[in-house]
Amino acid sequence: MSSPSSPSSEPFVHRLADCQCTAIGAGSTVWQFTVVLAGARIGANCNINSHCFIENDVVIGDDVTVKCGNYLWDGITLEDKVFIGPNVTFSNDRYPRSKQYPDAFARTVVKAGASIGAGAVILPGLVIGEGAMVGAGAVVTKDVPPHSVVRGDYARNVYLAKKP
Repeated sequence: MSSPSSPSSEPFVHRLADCQCTAIGAGSTVWQFTVVLAGARIGANCNINSHCFIENDVVIGDDVTVKCGNYLWDGITLEDKVFIGPNVTFSNDRYPRSKQYPDAFARTVVKAGASIGAGAVILPGLVIGEGAMVGAGAVVTKDVPPHSVVRGDYARNVYLAKKP
């Protein structure tokens, strides 16, 4: 793997990261103190910041930014050009119990071009629509429509923009 300043399109994995995954696209970076399990897939030109954890059944598209302190659990898909702010909380089990696992984890999809602000909480099995914006600290309990902006506890639609 190359260094982040090299002109190579090889992915860069910091020496202090535990990256078991080999499916990392060209130009992507995985920073220190991040764990990526073997089954994960990371696209091209992604930036996975430090102190993150990515489980096996996670798919990350191209040109995605995942800021510090994020945990991406089984069942999460981030499509192309998604931005995940620091310390966003995703969950994948609506009824968690210790040592009791569902047959399949809820699938959460963050559609292309969507952004999620710092500290937002995303409940399992939701779709964050294409180009949507989730405000910092929002608690998202329902699907977010494409090109909308939601904010607050029990995030509500506050603005529906026209498609660019």
